[in-house]
Amino acid sequence: MSSSEWESLCDGCGKCCVLKLEDIDTEEIYYTDVGCKLLDCETCRCLNYADRKKLVPDCVVLTADGLDALHWMPKSCAYRLVNEGLDLPDWHPLVTGIANSTQLSGNSVSGQIVTETSVAEADMPDHIREW
Repeated sequence: MSSSEWESLCDGCGKCCVLKLEDIDTEEIYYTDVGCKLLDCETCRCLNYADRKKLVPDCVVLTADGLDALHWMPKSCAYRLVNEGLDLPDWHPLVTGIANSTQLSGNSVSGQIVTETSVAEADMPDHIREW
């Protein structure tokens, strides 16, 4: 798969870029409604994609080799689905041919999150949300 084909798998949902909390005892992952400081809360696109790893050192750069270890990826994530040998959802832009079909179908966090710069770390548990 070429790099542009790989990048096209991203549906733009923004769920991988919301902050997550992990229960130390159970290793269960909890999603929040708090987006990375580089995530545009309306478009669900990275504001500095090219330099994201420099600006946010714990940002994960997805590669086909590392997907098995990313158990925290959303169940609807195209990278995860392809890795698991499953089909893309019917709302995915590669299926619909519509660039913003993820947002139109309600499968993104667009308009439903706040940026991490506006939330104190101690308040993060108050922002747990089911996506």
